[in-house]
Amino acid sequence: MFKKVLIANRGEIALRIINACRELGIKTVAVYSEADKNSLHVKFADECICIGPAHSYKSYLHIPSIIAAAEITGADAIHPGYGFLAENAQFAEVCKSCGITFIGPEPNHIRLMGDKSVARQTVMKRNVPIVPGSKGGVSDIKRMKELAAEIGYPVILKASAGGGGKGMRVAWSEEELQCQFETAKNEAFSAFGNDEIYLEKYIVNPRHIEIQLVADKFGNVVHLGERECSIQRNHQKIIEEAPSAALNDELRKSMGQAAKKVASTIGYSSVGTVEFLLDNENNFYFMEMNTRIQVEHTVTEGITDIDLVKLQIEIASGEQLLLKQKDIKITGHAIECRINAEDSKTFMPSPGKIEAFHTPGGPGIRIDTAAYAGYTVPPYYDSMIAKVIAHGRDRKEAIARMKRALEMFLLEGIKTNIPLHLRILEDEFFVKGQLNTHFMEEFFKRHAVFSTE
Repeated sequence: MFKKVLIANRGEIALRIINACRELGIKTVAVYSEADKNSLHVKFADECICIGPAHSYKSYLHIPSIIAAAEITGADAIHPGYGFLAENAQFAEVCKSCGITFIGPEPNHIRLMGDKSVARQTVMKRNVPIVPGSKGGVSDIKRMKELAAEIGYPVILKASAGGGGKGMRVAWSEEELQCQFETAKNEAFSAFGNDEIYLEKYIVNPRHIEIQLVADKFGNVVHLGERECSIQRNHQKIIEEAPSAALNDELRKSMGQAAKKVASTIGYSSVGTVEFLLDNENNFYFMEMNTRIQVEHTVTEGITDIDLVKLQIEIASGEQLLLKQKDIKITGHAIECRINAEDSKTFMPSPGKIEAFHTPGGPGIRIDTAAYAGYTVPPYYDSMIAKVIAHGRDRKEAIARMKRALEMFLLEGIKTNIPLHLRILEDEFFVKGQLNTHFMEEFFKRHAVFSTE
């Protein structure tokens, strides 16, 4: 087992990793930017070191500074959390070349699954269903039009190196395709430095279902059930839950087996998530694989009572996965709400000083946060400041507990999206479990008080 882990991240995920390391008896090193000198992960880590100015490209994304911090403090492993460098194959390679363990998959697996068009080709070999589309990137608009005509409109253009909705455009006709093609390429290049685009059939009103995987270096792979991630705005998740109201045992087993095939095909080792689209006829299609711990890992922990971060660290240290598929038991229902420092009506960021802060408690409530009274939310990073996770015997109780928790969450001095969450939880379609990836678009039409801009 590692003696000292450097955490190449910030906020609640850095605290989450510190907690796991403490339980495993591992010392921790917090790195921080100048904007984060008063952050809780700095306070609670065993050691801390400043790695640069506020802007992330000069600190949390600056590989030389992070490696130098690890070498100075004698850390023998680095945990990247999620975001920043978590899916950066070059960073994983640099760690390896410096004799530092990267707590995550092998660099080639990050690179393979990070290129969406290559990932599609890889899973096709194992007969994992994929959305009809191009076999790889398409650089010529004429060829793009030919493929779209074969597949049938609507189609969606996606950046091969993409994620988070960047470089993603829907075309409902050839005229729209002509317009969206260059737009998608330009956006992809701006976001990822790679303008390669591939084409897929656009599945109308699907659900976004992801399967949580855990795999070790000895070929053992288990899945821990699914998460429903259909509540999104601009392809960014807002609320996640597990299990999905749409899946029965047979479909859950089929999707779990397909996800395990993906991991086994490439010899994957670490935690990871395979994401699928589920259509109205219960046909599911591979979308992508995330080679890191997810923000929403907490809902899986809620229904399985398995610590995913500890497992991730143990696997990276070379330990064998003792869990078998038959050992995985799903108990009750869990929901996560992402609390962002933003105006719930306009979605404008709301950085600033938190004047009052009190988190709710009670049965079935978990709060992951690095915020506190007196803390100043910086404007430089993602706006998420807390995650509220509610667990209940069933979905109805989980919703009731989440509403109770959000109503008792005291946070003054900045604006948050708690009012939006409360309205979603009371929406008749949400309560019935009638979800799809366009839920929020319809929600805004039903509740005009919230802006779509």
